[in-house]
Amino acid sequence: MSLNRISVAIYLTGKHIDGGPRNMTDSAQNPSAFEPVDVVIASDPALAREVQDRIEELLSKTDASERDIFCIKLALEEGLVNAIKHGNQMDPEKSVTIRYHVQKLSFEIRITDQGPGFDPDDLPDPTAIENLERPCGRGVMLMRHYMSDIEYYPPGNSMRMRRDFKPKQA
Repeated sequence: MSLNRISVAIYLTGKHIDGGPRNMTDSAQNPSAFEPVDVVIASDPALAREVQDRIEELLSKTDASERDIFCIKLALEEGLVNAIKHGNQMDPEKSVTIRYHVQKLSFEIRITDQGPGFDPDDLPDPTAIENLERPCGRGVMLMRHYMSDIEYYPPGNSMRMRRDFKPKQA
């Protein structure tokens, strides 16, 4: 299957990402009612940016603080870039599958690429003196720092991240 910007680009279970949130249970009264969203994109950073923008828009309707949104944006960008650049080697014929769930008090995402995978525990420590000028491992370190939980699934081409929010004070 050939993925391209026009025909497949980004779909939310049959609906283009620009179609807005789908099947929300009265979102005006219940902002936690967002359903999980499935997205498949070609290995294109511009398409990843569209997904990021949509998630940021949904996060603004939750109890996520500005810091929560910043942390998610940073970890999300790292995760998507890693999938496109390292997992799929920027191959436009390969896709990245994304499943995210925005809720009132949390955000969770699973990102899966079509690459061979890797062992996240085998990355060099980016804070070690000999690695300070090497680019490897920093993204994973940042994701681990900014998210409440991060988990990789064998063979290492799929990962899940979650961030919990503190309720906003009235």
